[in-house]
Amino acid sequence: MHPELSAALHHRTVDIPAGRLHLVEQGTGPLVLLVHGFPESWYSWRRQLPALAAAGYRAVAIDVRGYGRSSKPAATEAYRMLELVEDCVTVVRALGEEDAVVVGHDWGAGIASTSALLHPEVFRAVALLSVPYAPPGGPRPTDVFGRIGVPEQEFYVSYFQQPGRAEAEIEPDVRGWLAGFYAALSADTMPARGEPDPHFVTPGGRLRDRFPSGTLPAWLSEDDLDVYAGEFERTGMTGALNRYRTVDRDWEDLAPRRGAPITQPALFIGGALDASTTWMAEAIDAYPTTLPALSASHILDGCGHWIQQERPDEVNRLLIHWLSTVHG
Repeated sequence: MHPELSAALHHRTVDIPAGRLHLVEQGTGPLVLLVHGFPESWYSWRRQLPALAAAGYRAVAIDVRGYGRSSKPAATEAYRMLELVEDCVTVVRALGEEDAVVVGHDWGAGIASTSALLHPEVFRAVALLSVPYAPPGGPRPTDVFGRIGVPEQEFYVSYFQQPGRAEAEIEPDVRGWLAGFYAALSADTMPARGEPDPHFVTPGGRLRDRFPSGTLPAWLSEDDLDVYAGEFERTGMTGALNRYRTVDRDWEDLAPRRGAPITQPALFIGGALDASTTWMAEAIDAYPTTLPALSASHILDGCGHWIQQERPDEVNRLLIHWLSTVHG
């Protein structure tokens, strides 16, 4: 991490029901809460923190429960979406704020959207990166994931859902696995069309068998990779993977909100080469109904999944412009 960035950041922890939550903040002004996805940490927002601070915001990036320096409860059910939403509410209150804009990427987008859905009095607006909003409801998630893919191959979410299975693949070589996973979903290093899809596992195989090797994506330096690898080498992967193992419980918990729209101001930014954007194209098409106060939906050409790291300047520009409209 660049010295000028680390010198400007303030690390702290706040108490949550499961223990404590680590966060990093920079700047003063209206609160913008940044929520990362899998397999990342607060560090995935390293290019947004100084930009938001310079634009007049109090930017706060958390380590989601189970990641980094935050607590890692042993029980799988401790990673239910309702628990993660309450962590976000607790952070806002612990920082002495009444409300916040919440911004999420990947699984963080799901946490952000559910936070906005369940607590509109706290989260006045929501920005989603890479993963579109889809209201609660529909078929049981595990049943859906089991049907995705091609014959004789298993979808990566189903692979992650079996306790211990992905850990056995990842933890003997965390750094190498992360490098391959990041590269597999980055625009400049992802497999070409027609090559084996890294979202699937063949019988008896490993997810990493589909990863590109030898080249890091342009957005990821060796030092950046060291930061990510160091966190997961210390914590293990189970806390992060437990998010995939509670999706059916989330489906049950959120059943009363089936089909519910998010009515606060919203923003979506996706990558044109990201499977999350293409697979969920119908969710994006439904935004006039599901996000009726959507300000804009941007699909960045030539961009993969790690959008705020692949295209930080463009994401910062879009985000800061949108925030100016939210705060007037």
